Amino acid sequence: MTLPDPLAQDPELEAIIRREIERQNTTLQLIASENFTSPAVMAATGSVLTNKYSEGYPGKRYYGGNQVIDQAEDLARDRACALFGADHANVQPHSGANANMAAYLAVIKPGDTVLGMRLDQGGHLTHGSPANASGQLYNFVSYGVTPSDERLDYGQIAELAREHRPKLIVAGATAYPRIIEPEPFRRIADEVGALFLFDAAHIAGLVAGGAHPNPVPFADIVTFTTHKTLRGPRGGAILCKAELAAAIDKAVFPGLQGGPLEHVIAAKAVAFREASTPEFADYARRIVVNASALAEGLAQEGLRLVSGGTDNHLLLVDLRPLDAKLTGKVAQEALDRAGITCNKNTIPDDPRSPFVTSGLRLGSAAVTTSGMGPAEMGEIASLIGRVLRTVSEQGADADVSDVHDEVNVLCSKFTPYPELA
Repeated sequence: MTLPDPLAQDPELEAIIRREIERQNTTLQLIASENFTSPAVMAATGSVLTNKYSEGYPGKRYYGGNQVIDQAEDLARDRACALFGADHANVQPHSGANANMAAYLAVIKPGDTVLGMRLDQGGHLTHGSPANASGQLYNFVSYGVTPSDERLDYGQIAELAREHRPKLIVAGATAYPRIIEPEPFRRIADEVGALFLFDAAHIAGLVAGGAHPNPVPFADIVTFTTHKTLRGPRGGAILCKAELAAAIDKAVFPGLQGGPLEHVIAAKAVAFREASTPEFADYARRIVVNASALAEGLAQEGLRLVSGGTDNHLLLVDLRPLDAKLTGKVAQEALDRAGITCNKNTIPDDPRSPFVTSGLRLGSAAVTTSGMGPAEMGEIASLIGRVLRTVSEQGADADVSDVHDEVNVLCSKFTPYPELA
């Protein structure tokens, strides 16, 4: 690979980037919120559009010289609306968290009551965690999953809504392995006179590819990130009904953010185009198939899956039945040494802190992008099982180099960026 001259003349950073290329090419990426984006997305992200300041919106900028930039942002907005069937799109949020906070700023006031999913049961920080601004500014009432089947109980959510009369109901999750049906949330919101926001950060690519129900026809606002299952650049976006468009735009800028990242917005436009193809629909289907195969393989290894399996791209593993003393932190670190990248994660009613946890969260999007299928998911499950049993038997610092060697062999057949190797 020949790097651009300016980067080649920075040997320290060049070495760091080369090491990260090697890590991504030679290890298994199972973090559910990550993916391998296309060379076209990376090219747009690294384009000269990064040089332009463009506070405001197309046709209403605070600086001159934005006539070309306006075309790029309009293209991204139009493609997002077409992809999801939305009235309006704002593609400026720098992240999913910013998208959520902007949506709140647009439609509710500090102190208003909001219904959202508990962080320790699968929700996101911005769904009312007391550690996040959302939980500090608004009165969040939290719902979770049932103890029996670890799934959403829409009847219970309706009861909470009737009791607390929220101004806004938030659906969506960061660690929930099942389909989230938007229609029951719409009915509940209508019954209590609330607005309905669906956070589709994790599942946006599955929605685009037809592998998850589309929340856009039901929700007043849909927020999402572009870098997870959608396979685009790192960033966020907001879709909304036409009547909320002005409020949403004003909340993003000048309410929450300054100048937009137009190079990233251009890359979002690339991702929206890629996600509109039949090939992407097949990809979304394969993500779900692979997640199910990985879940089945892990169950055969004797691991317990939260809710019994998965309907989407992610799964949660409860480590306690394997070893009551094995924590998610220790398991994550051991798997990392074996070349298997994932993250520790709380499980419903986890007795341990979010920094330690009793579980792991695994995702199939990135390995599906690299070309792996159900057979490889079975092999990955076996490798994970070996690492966890070794650590359980030999301690946190157990030698798992033999698994790392096998991971290298597997990844050599499915290199995401062979042209950068």
